[in-house]
Amino acid sequence: MIRVVLVDDQALFRAGVRMLLASQPDLDVVGEAGDGREGVALVRATRPDVVLMDIRMPVMDGLAATAEILAQPDPPRIVMLTTFDLDEAAARAIRQGASGFLLKDADPEFLLAAIRTVHSGSSVIAASATRELFEHFAEEPKPVPAQFSALTDREREIFALAARGLSNSEIAAREYLSEATVKTHISRILTKLTLRDRVQLVVFAFEHGLA
Repeated sequence: MIRVVLVDDQALFRAGVRMLLASQPDLDVVGEAGDGREGVALVRATRPDVVLMDIRMPVMDGLAATAEILAQPDPPRIVMLTTFDLDEAAARAIRQGASGFLLKDADPEFLLAAIRTVHSGSSVIAASATRELFEHFAEEPKPVPAQFSALTDREREIFALAARGLSNSEIAAREYLSEATVKTHISRILTKLTLRDRVQLVVFAFEHGLA
């Protein structure tokens, strides 16, 4: 069972999402909050697996709430909810460690798939959208950290493809590898660079001018 907390100031939106998730045998909404401050307290109390976090809310916005939650030990995966694609606040939240973002008018099936994907930690929500987001809000590159030199040549090739938003299957086809081999390489890359998931890999690439 994937335990989900929903943080959004629109009660009608929360009710709709709760009904959608309640229809799924593997998803359980363990709480909902109407602002970021309530959301932080709720996450501490319920220890969910995934948090759906609105960006713009009263009292405390989603950015501040996300920062507080991710500072906790063993934090949940956080998916930001936004109303438009190129949202600078979403880019900031992902840099903080959020696992991706979703449009609030996304197809219900996409929302369900996104929760499961983020919970598994094996993929990225809208990798191409994440890449577009960071291209739009590009910042001055930081120096490449020393741990990047620990990657093998093959790992650097796969890093570059993953940073472009390619899926495991797309990388496998391009590099003539099995998907299992690509998954193993991605796992090693994330470990060597101390990154939580593939969203953070995309962020790392853009922050250090490697994308």
